[in-house]
Amino acid sequence: MIKRTGYADLPLHVGTVPRWLADRMMLLGTQIVEALLIEYGKKEVLRRLSDPLWFQSLGSVLGMDWHSSGITTSVMYALKRGINPRAREFGLCVCGGRGKYSRKTPEELLYLGDATGLDGNALVRASKLCAKVDGTAVQDGFQLYQHNFILSDEGDWAVVQQGMNTQSKTARRYHWCSESLKSFVEEPHTGVTGENRGLLLNLTDREAAPTRSSILSISNEQPDRILGEVSRAVKEDGIQLSLFPSPGGPPAAPLPAERTGAGPVTTGSPDNQHPDNYYIEENSRNLTMPARHQLKAEDVDLKRLGAVLATAYDGQNKDFEGLLLTPGLGPRTLQSLALVSEVIYGTPSRFRDPARFSFAHGGKDGHPFPVPTRVYDESIRILGDAVEKSRMGYKDKSDCLRRLHTTALEIEANCSPEADFDKTIEREKAHSHEWGGRTVGGCS
Repeated sequence: MIKRTGYADLPLHVGTVPRWLADRMMLLGTQIVEALLIEYGKKEVLRRLSDPLWFQSLGSVLGMDWHSSGITTSVMYALKRGINPRAREFGLCVCGGRGKYSRKTPEELLYLGDATGLDGNALVRASKLCAKVDGTAVQDGFQLYQHNFILSDEGDWAVVQQGMNTQSKTARRYHWCSESLKSFVEEPHTGVTGENRGLLLNLTDREAAPTRSSILSISNEQPDRILGEVSRAVKEDGIQLSLFPSPGGPPAAPLPAERTGAGPVTTGSPDNQHPDNYYIEENSRNLTMPARHQLKAEDVDLKRLGAVLATAYDGQNKDFEGLLLTPGLGPRTLQSLALVSEVIYGTPSRFRDPARFSFAHGGKDGHPFPVPTRVYDESIRILGDAVEKSRMGYKDKSDCLRRLHTTALEIEANCSPEADFDKTIEREKAHSHEWGGRTVGGCS
């Protein structure tokens, strides 16, 4: 049975993604998916999309704001634009979207069912159950407004959907995957991304089975009897419906222990964590993002970032220039490609600091630095060329990208370089005008 792999808290951001970034996100995002398809197949693409930390890392490497709720909408829209025109070739299709487009999901799934021979009605039922569970069975204060159903031609699927809490100005992203799914009502999620705001009602928890049974029994009772019980509960102080624990029953579970420290590997409970930090719970895929825009040194693994920078800048660039067969390839593009290659070839443990991937192509809000559009275009060109040659059976360039990631891992393991966070950002901003740096506010 699948279970939650994590959640992430995302502050709500207003505004839209500018066209100059949206088009690049579509191109690079589609190339990353295609590279994954070639290397690992359709099931792995769906597994990755159902991992909250990998999804956040993908959004960061594509140049979206490293922490905002907009990553969900923009990444899924970019993938839908890029994947669906090639659905027959990829064997994948993205349905649904935000707002009114989410309500078109059943219609799209029925159409795909007719086109592929899959059971469209079963797919519609799965889609509706995913939305119903996260919108009703998990009562955490978030109203769903986005629902994407990613389907393969083999019948496997993943769901990425997001809810909004207007009072707290936060969003929560939920992840599902059909692989090994046994039940829609007992621990079905692969991940939940959102902000922990204390006690909530989660009827999908395994320990909520008696409560689900009680609710089902109540639903079968005569309405007059149920209304009578409710009236007595209101009038007689201290009377509780048997659906809930009595005062003499087992004690409530204690709140998790307080976290200590800061940064992405801090462990413990999110309840007492300082809101200016972001963290990942120990032994989980849980992620909480702060409201601040500024990226801080403690938000990234400086050793891993240092290995990427050393791979790109410490005398390695000439070797990779020949390796990648790309005359004139500079170290700044290698820095981006090293992070892109990690999104493709990295193992799950590599995505526990998703903010680090914003050092590939910056962020549209200027944090950690403006999006270097010329570098971004080079990343698209080189990865696109590698993917195209791989499709034709020539693996030289894709092997080069894998070796780029392997080299960064070796440097990280053997040399222990640690990036100077402030100097790295200073260098990026100093060269931003040379690299075509742009934000939503204009050119740098």
